[in-house]
Amino acid sequence: MSGKITAIIASSLLFINVIFWCSFLFLLTPIKFILPEIVVRKLLDPIFSTIAGAWISCNSGWMKLTQNTHWDVVLPDNLNPKGWYFVSSNHQSWVDIFVLQHVLNGKIPFLKFFLKQELIRVPIMGLAWWALDFPFMKRFSKSYLEKHPEMIGKDIETTQQACAKFKHIPTSVMNFFEGTRFTPAKHQKQGSPHKHLLNPKSGGFAFALNAMGDKFQSLLDCTIVYPNGIPNFSDFMRGEIPEVIVRIREIPIPAEFCSGNYENDLEFKQKFQTWVSDIWLEKDRQIESL
Repeated sequence: MSGKITAIIASSLLFINVIFWCSFLFLLTPIKFILPEIVVRKLLDPIFSTIAGAWISCNSGWMKLTQNTHWDVVLPDNLNPKGWYFVSSNHQSWVDIFVLQHVLNGKIPFLKFFLKQELIRVPIMGLAWWALDFPFMKRFSKSYLEKHPEMIGKDIETTQQACAKFKHIPTSVMNFFEGTRFTPAKHQKQGSPHKHLLNPKSGGFAFALNAMGDKFQSLLDCTIVYPNGIPNFSDFMRGEIPEVIVRIREIPIPAEFCSGNYENDLEFKQKFQTWVSDIWLEKDRQIESL
């Protein structure tokens, strides 16, 4: 099957899958405005998560139908679909999201990604992400904050409000520590000490831990490698990704990091950043070995 035909089939199945499952989400979403918050969390959220899990399973179905990819995946043995996890990964391509959803679906609670505020405007998907309680983050430049000091700390507040919703039912919160997709140009501009990674940003992780207390049982550190080169979304749709390597390790979260003040306690902040940096050093070595 040619790449062009594969892309047409894959795109059609992706679109049909989106429309089908979003219709269920949108049918139930108005109820969120009627019921009390705690009832929504306890009653409606599990239904939404079930719909989302079925959506991802269907994505995996059309991926298997249209892709001839060899999957080399190593996961921890004791993952719990009823647990609470913070999940992070290196980030190279939009394909990463499909990869993570494919390998983790059903093994841990449905992944909820930190998204840029602008993505809420994406037709259909923006509303779906909102209905599924994906945290939308609005970033402000230093120059903007200098002119509007009242906005300082708003991103922290948004993170904490979003994560507070996740205390009531098992949840996996996903955040790419690098904050953006890896490119050689970004790597050079940052002067990153890592060979295969950009510098990690640990603030969002710290604020999520602070908001969730000790709910997160561990950090799932995901490493994705594309041995034949980093694919773009068109490569994915054409079925032109020969191999994907995924390594996931479970890292205990020190209790002290669940209650510290990342914003105002410099000693705590440095300690937390050192911990994340050590994880990133190990990840870079792992990518090199793969």
